[in-house]
Amino acid sequence: MSFTGQEGGCDCGSVRYRLEAEPIVIKCCHCHACQRQTGSAFALNLVIETDAVTFSGARPEVIEMETASGHGQSNHRCPQCHVSLCSVMHMAGDKARFMRAGTLDDTSGLAPDLHIFTATRQPWFVIPEDAEQFEAFYTGKDVVRVFGEDNALRWRKVLGR
Repeated sequence: MSFTGQEGGCDCGSVRYRLEAEPIVIKCCHCHACQRQTGSAFALNLVIETDAVTFSGARPEVIEMETASGHGQSNHRCPQCHVSLCSVMHMAGDKARFMRAGTLDDTSGLAPDLHIFTATRQPWFVIPEDAEQFEAFYTGKDVVRVFGEDNALRWRKVLGR
């Protein structure tokens, strides 16, 4: 599935967005903070450059939240229905958006590239055996293997390295 040109938004339609590029990576985070913040077993995020997401409609409100890494995140929500649309992970800086995959209009082609913080995943959730998974966070040496060479380069640019 191609994500370039895909659109999404909040439940009430006040905030809309369009992806102008493919995600760098799709992460499934099983940390307790993501479970609590989503009210679910995990958060599924499309990681993409900030300038590759075009927002329209109402301006999202920003709420600071904690993360398992300890660095925190800015969570961007619709000011009307309060649906979480994306986060800015402070550890990564402001050049990437972690778009909530469930806010896409078409979620049929979603599949995570990796699972993180699996040590705190819900025991009933079975991760496929061949899936990339990490008990906590992956290391820099894992990025090229998991993201692919081109996307690892994009990620390094986001981080300013």
